[in-house]
Amino acid sequence: MPKGTTAKNEPKKDAKKASSGAYDASAIQVLEGLEPVRKRPGMYIGTTGPDGLHHLITEIFDNSRDEAMNGYANDIEIALLPGNRVRVVDNGRGIPVDIHKQTKVSALETIMTTLHAGGKFGGEGSGYGASGGLHGVGASVVNALSTYMKVIVHKDGKDGVKSGIYLQEYARGKAKAKVKNIASTKNNGTIVTFEPDAEIFKEGVKFEWNRLVTHMRQQAYLVKGLRIFVIDAREQMATFGQDDELFYLRDTGVEAPSYTFFFEGGLVSLIKFSNQLLKPVHKNIFYVEKKAEGLEDVEVALQYADDVSARILPFANNIYNPEGGTHLTGFKTALTRTLNAYAKANNIAKNGEDTFTGDDALEGLTAVISVKLREIQFEGQTKAKLGSMEAQSAVNEVFGTAFAAFLEENPDDARSIVNKVILAMKARKAAKAAKDSVLRKGALEGMTLPGKLADCQSSDPAESELFIVEGDSAGGTAKTGRDRRIQAILPLRGKILNIERARLDRMLSSEQIKNLVLAFGTAIGDTFDISNLRYHKIILATDADVDGAHIRTLILTLLYRYFRPLLDNGHVYIAQPPLYKVKRGKELLYFYSEEEKTKALGKDFDEASAMASDTEESAAGDLETDKERLLDAAGATDVEVPNPKTQDSNQKQPKVSIQRYKGLGEMNAEELWETTMDPERRILKQVNIEDAQEADKVFDMLMGDDVPSRKSFIQSNAKMANLDI
Repeated sequence: MPKGTTAKNEPKKDAKKASSGAYDASAIQVLEGLEPVRKRPGMYIGTTGPDGLHHLITEIFDNSRDEAMNGYANDIEIALLPGNRVRVVDNGRGIPVDIHKQTKVSALETIMTTLHAGGKFGGEGSGYGASGGLHGVGASVVNALSTYMKVIVHKDGKDGVKSGIYLQEYARGKAKAKVKNIASTKNNGTIVTFEPDAEIFKEGVKFEWNRLVTHMRQQAYLVKGLRIFVIDAREQMATFGQDDELFYLRDTGVEAPSYTFFFEGGLVSLIKFSNQLLKPVHKNIFYVEKKAEGLEDVEVALQYADDVSARILPFANNIYNPEGGTHLTGFKTALTRTLNAYAKANNIAKNGEDTFTGDDALEGLTAVISVKLREIQFEGQTKAKLGSMEAQSAVNEVFGTAFAAFLEENPDDARSIVNKVILAMKARKAAKAAKDSVLRKGALEGMTLPGKLADCQSSDPAESELFIVEGDSAGGTAKTGRDRRIQAILPLRGKILNIERARLDRMLSSEQIKNLVLAFGTAIGDTFDISNLRYHKIILATDADVDGAHIRTLILTLLYRYFRPLLDNGHVYIAQPPLYKVKRGKELLYFYSEEEKTKALGKDFDEASAMASDTEESAAGDLETDKERLLDAAGATDVEVPNPKTQDSNQKQPKVSIQRYKGLGEMNAEELWETTMDPERRILKQVNIEDAQEADKVFDMLMGDDVPSRKSFIQSNAKMANLDI
């Protein structure tokens, strides 16, 4: 038999012997206790990145908030402590500490060390009418993913349990000792302190203060009568000390950044807060709260604003559902149906062509939908989407009936709302005609941009990159220096249209925006399809000056409003070209910031002294250029460039020159490739949306019509700006 061939009828080798081990009962693993959580943390908290880290606070806070939702607590304190610890306190009933009949240990230990143990599974005898917890895994998951956890339960003796402070400590999900009674108390409630495990959260354990504040402010709107106090004591308290008998941290008098949130207006206050930078279309804010069949409560508030974007916040048992769910579906259905019915009854809708669509009804709308259910179903432990079907019909009925009555009882508001929706309908029709024209033109021209887009050779989006550059000069340099196989170049002529207040039809009249739409390949508006994206890396490469920053902001505004999935899926990047090129003999140094240059060259070394050095290169100074080392920031700071003013006059020094780049067009093709485009050496910043609501407010303020708010922001933050003058 020839070498390299195998006979077809040759007996197969024993598969069992060929494998690394037999597949029998011994190959089946059984994870006990909280081991599954540490083995697969993503199943329980979504990710081990920053989102998952902050989800730990949410899980503990939700337990306290559930006490408040059911009328057992009205005060919650959350504190960030030194050593990456978090402390959450509530004045609720306190976790039970008596012996559990099934586990034969304290109910506290059972809850903290056992998956699917809790009082929120519903039914008669349940400890809660409505709650955010349904799987009974929240507190135990946090325990499993923490190197240290301590739970202190205060019982004032009024509920039949002996008065006292009960304490138990844990490490990575396991109790260090039995529950013990350490003192007497007049308080009632629970204190949970935990420290996340750095072995799990490898990206780093660092809690973001602003993120915590934003979430707690939102929660205070959702529970009437609840006071939430947040404090950042990470810097002010070098050591927290013994806190076993301490209840509220604020009682110690520690001076630290803090906020207290308490909103009597509830969802109405949240609507006012969300629309503070916008001009309302109607005066009265719609609000309804009612118990519905199958639900504990349905609560909806809304107001239209003079805007083209919608801001809808859906909550289920006070947990924000960023992916919506059945309650959002019921709301949208009732909203569109009610507005169409009102328009028809008042002779506003003359024929079938004037029927409002869901998109028409949502334009400019700010709404909050909050439902509370005893038996609740989320799609996953992170609870991003509500799956309870009864919520859809309940919201549809409660909101639809109340909103129809609101329109009849407030005719001025009703007319303003309907006129707003009619304007959106007309704009939709005009936008469809403009969009169809753009896409039809693109199809006839092979979806290319005549004379502008220099496309790449690859047809695989996963490896293809689109560089959006500023001006024809930079475009020409980039086209010459690029890797033609995977890199496409699209130069923009000047600043694109500010689309923050522009409708789609006006947008598509802009040649620059049409070029971007066709280059992406995803279409736009209701026909947007991210699966048709032609480049999985869209890189904004603008100049390092004020105009470049403005152009970058305009493009990001466009992407945020009309191509949001590109940001959500991590397809958008910002290039980081160098600011300085330093040449010393044959040696090249690139610096990406003023600080890098100063650290490497010294404070006394300036451009004037460098250009004054016109001595001949030393024969011994034949330095080879190590571009990879020089492009690395850390390596660059280790390079010493002598100051000609301080050198011995008898010692010859290489000529040194400094070039300050004002734009990409000032680089030659080789420099642009080496510093900005080479995938092996370049630096890219990925654009993501950590807080969509906060991002929405920033875009509204910086790019919208509210001049006073923008002026106030600029004045307040002017000293923080790094100006290139």
